[in-house]
Amino acid sequence: MECKSIAEALAGIPDGATLMVGGFGLVGIPENLIIGLRDLGTKDLTVISNNCGVDDWGLGLLLQNRQIKKMVASYVGENKEFERQYLSGELEVELVPQGTLAERCRAGGAGIPAFYTPAGVGTPIAEGRETRMFGGREYLLETALRADFSLVKAWRADGLGNLQYRMTARNFNPMMAAAGRVTVAEVEEVVEIGGMDPHQVHTPSIYVQRFICCPHQEKRVERRTVRKGVGA
Repeated sequence: MECKSIAEALAGIPDGATLMVGGFGLVGIPENLIIGLRDLGTKDLTVISNNCGVDDWGLGLLLQNRQIKKMVASYVGENKEFERQYLSGELEVELVPQGTLAERCRAGGAGIPAFYTPAGVGTPIAEGRETRMFGGREYLLETALRADFSLVKAWRADGLGNLQYRMTARNFNPMMAAAGRVTVAEVEEVVEIGGMDPHQVHTPSIYVQRFICCPHQEKRVERRTVRKGVGA
């Protein structure tokens, strides 16, 4: 269903919900939906995402507003407020190896309850957890992840809600779209039904319950690095 407002797209997300939020760094994040969630003030959220934005953008906005209770992520190094809340005990954090996080989300969307991986074996991540030997190698049991709502960012949607992502903005978005009980997509443009090449549909509409067309806010870079000019 195409929504006419951010409030309509986010309707029904309760306090205490578990959310998956697509993106990698600041690429492919549903920035308008995140701003809308901040404005709604929904709190005590468990958020599953690769990272937590930066201090003043992306999921960092929800951190500033004290709306996130627990964060499940693989990388948190660009956010000082995240560090402060974690060290002060205000924020619960579950760190997951990046590939494992991706596979846990994919498994959730595929209906696979758990799987074994060598990632994390012999590290603190594996302490007190089930392991098993396969082919002479030890593997760690990981469970799938599901979410009450998945918020994703796509380049285009058609009138049915089929989604196409653009370049690296594809990242975590397709697997999270499949793993949400209700998936809300923020898109940059909507084309007519039949106006999208079927081979370029990355998320079929069966996984998408709501979508909304929003203008792109701004292109941010987490850590800008430039090379000094010759002779500088």
